[in-house]
Amino acid sequence: MASIDAPPDFAPLRTERLALRVLRAEDAAALHRLVNDWDVAKTLARVPFPYPRALADEWIASTWAQIAAGEAWHLAVAGEDDALLGCAGLTLDRRGGRAELGYWIGRRHWGKGLGLEAAGRLARWALDELGVSTVHASALRDNARSISVLRRLGFRDAGEGTQPFLSRGGSMPVLLFEAGREDLAAAAAQQAPAPETGGGVLLVVACALVDPDGRVLLARRPEGKPMAGLWEFPGGKVHPGETPEAALIRELAEELGIGVEESCLAPFTFASHPLGDRHLLMPLYLCRRWEGAVRAREGQALAWARPQRLRDYAMPPADKPLVAMLRDFL
Repeated sequence: MASIDAPPDFAPLRTERLALRVLRAEDAAALHRLVNDWDVAKTLARVPFPYPRALADEWIASTWAQIAAGEAWHLAVAGEDDALLGCAGLTLDRRGGRAELGYWIGRRHWGKGLGLEAAGRLARWALDELGVSTVHASALRDNARSISVLRRLGFRDAGEGTQPFLSRGGSMPVLLFEAGREDLAAAAAQQAPAPETGGGVLLVVACALVDPDGRVLLARRPEGKPMAGLWEFPGGKVHPGETPEAALIRELAEELGIGVEESCLAPFTFASHPLGDRHLLMPLYLCRRWEGAVRAREGQALAWARPQRLRDYAMPPADKPLVAMLRDFL
């Protein structure tokens, strides 16, 4: 692979506390300091120990070429001050429709949930943007931290194997994991905070906007929200004192910039679904008339889908029963 002399263009992937960005030449000293630590290096298959300082420069340059070629994305995990905290990476296998996930965090930053935050963001990005159906990962059988992180993210056990570890001078037993979009979304939903009121029932209202061609609008939940990356019908939580119709009119104005009259909202059906220690109740309305042009006002992606194609979009579990009913009706 031909090397390149400058970092490629890549918009950082952001979380609440972190930025996953392209590694820079000036990161080399910090990278060497953090990874040249036996407690870190012993968990990484492709990292020698001791780790030579010159290797940090060479490796950073190699990550630029891989990103430019669309083969792999090895990114810096940076904190609020842009200081290097670790790395997270994806290697793409287009033929298999999968990507391989790996990450590490410097030992001084352990215990803060940074690995969970970084690995989750990168896995969701792979499923959303790279056209893969599954993300795979592995962890040494004695690496309880990484095993816990992967399982909390929603990764499923996928067997056992062995991998050569440069730092350990031979092959080691590993546990294998895999996850799709729905696995990650279900785990995120389980860990979402419970509502402060409502007796465990979360009332959410949704709308199937139907255009003159009979297409239905879907919105993809942006990063930073539970179940990020899944497609859903526009809508949101019903605030105390609101009727479902008033809440939906408010949400459609905030999310999509459109005005809807209550008379244009037709109750259609509802979803009732367990959500961790809560229970979701979601009325779905149909709407064919509104004022203004639909536009994404909250950074969400939008898609107009034919009723028979709605199943092609990964959705939260509560939305799935609604799809069949809409398809049959429309």
